[in-house]
Amino acid sequence: MKKILALVLALLFVFAFGACKKNDADKPDVKGEGVMTHDEYIAADLDTQVVIETYVQAKQSWWEDKATVYTQDKDGAYFLYNMACSEADYAKLTPGTKIKVTGYKSEWAGEVEIIDATFEIEEGNYIAPATDVTAILGSDTLINHQNEFVSFKGMTVEASKDADGNEAPFLYSWDGSGEDGSDLYFNVSLNGNTYTFTVESYLCDASTAVYAAVKNLQIGDKIDMEGFLYWYEGVNPHITSVKAAG
Repeated sequence: MKKILALVLALLFVFAFGACKKNDADKPDVKGEGVMTHDEYIAADLDTQVVIETYVQAKQSWWEDKATVYTQDKDGAYFLYNMACSEADYAKLTPGTKIKVTGYKSEWAGEVEIIDATFEIEEGNYIAPATDVTAILGSDTLINHQNEFVSFKGMTVEASKDADGNEAPFLYSWDGSGEDGSDLYFNVSLNGNTYTFTVESYLCDASTAVYAAVKNLQIGDKIDMEGFLYWYEGVNPHITSVKAAG
């Protein structure tokens, strides 16, 4: 009887915990005092100080007490570049972790990001679902989703050309000059328009499933993808998942 009672209590705890996690995800973001909404962040001038609350979605890199992190709240995304962060604190930045960030809004090659930032961990947890932006690829409204976790459906792999004009389904580095472990660049098309997507090796290295999936692509394959809507002289998504179009 005691074992049965213990099992019932354990199951109730699991269901209650799951409900709390779901409710937390459904709650609107209420910003703390002095914290910007996403709209206020977007409206802020470049090179001005910004204060935001956001949630870690993925970590790109840590080096010399600086971290580069993809983050998002329920209204939009923020890319944190070289944020001050100890190695011990970097380990705490697991997906979903809520952080308050103070830094400066900046832009590099079209990518709007926060630099020279510091952060503190707060109570809260949120993982953003992928927003399907396939229908607005190539439109002026796509940039409204910059840095968000997004998906692309039913796209066709096109040939990429290296610096010598050789064709391949992907390149190591943007011009084919890299090697296994380098960033992967590959072209995909939709409705007659071609886009260059990237597997950023600091984010998804050669040991990851997405890195292997891109290396196995063939020209003409139809694929679905997920990743972060990064910008570099135009849209340049950092892809984290590739699979055959469903």
